[in-house]
Amino acid sequence: METSLARDLMSDEEWAFFERFILAVRAPNGRKATNHRLVLDGIFWIARTGAPWRDLPGEFGKWSSVYRQFRRWTLAGLWEDIMDALNQSGAVPSALQMIDSTVIRAHHQAAGAKRETPRQGFGRSRGGFTTKIHLLVNAHGLPMRTEITPGQTSDYLGFDLVMADNLPSPSVLLADRGYDADKIREGMEARNVLPVIPMRKSRKKRIGVDRSLYRLRNLIERCFNKLKNARRVATRYDKTAESFLGFIDITSIRLWIRHLST
Repeated sequence: METSLARDLMSDEEWAFFERFILAVRAPNGRKATNHRLVLDGIFWIARTGAPWRDLPGEFGKWSSVYRQFRRWTLAGLWEDIMDALNQSGAVPSALQMIDSTVIRAHHQAAGAKRETPRQGFGRSRGGFTTKIHLLVNAHGLPMRTEITPGQTSDYLGFDLVMADNLPSPSVLLADRGYDADKIREGMEARNVLPVIPMRKSRKKRIGVDRSLYRLRNLIERCFNKLKNARRVATRYDKTAESFLGFIDITSIRLWIRHLST
């Protein structure tokens, strides 16, 4: 197999991690077993290259079969189950968390889903036809939760989407001034969370911020950069919100595995 393809292949240790989750969601239907490891390698190749499904190299199998399996796993919640397991594992401290968002340009081929555009996370912002990714990371800069909204959605409205109750609660939350709202501050303080958020210029009552803690927020910027190394994340080609979120979660999971393996 060519070197450009081999770089997407999982190690035995990585496959052993994924296999137990895949077996848990597989529905027994009497059909011949699929080479799920090869299918997953093909999905990783699509995520990294951003290539159309029809351009999937034949070494990974028939492109339509790999695509259908990706959709089955995505709709079955496989990627979310893996992210939940990683977050609950305690392998990485979660006392310090940070939240931010980034706008992703959507390719014109991403338009045309059957359901209405806003429901699929498309919108119009200064960047054009866009989707916004809302991200929560831990103290090691690893993704904990991602959600998408239309590109023009404010950070304030995206806050509740990623601060899920099923995640480990932080002791300190870092965010930029886009999250400086009384409701957010009061909600965090009610949960005994220290919000480290710079003030908006329009705020009348002055609130101090721990600058030494706030400087750690560069971890979430670096996480966005790592996620965007996957071209299927850096540019949105997927028509449905489920598929795009699936690729974001897949890339997030691989960041976790690489971090834990070192």
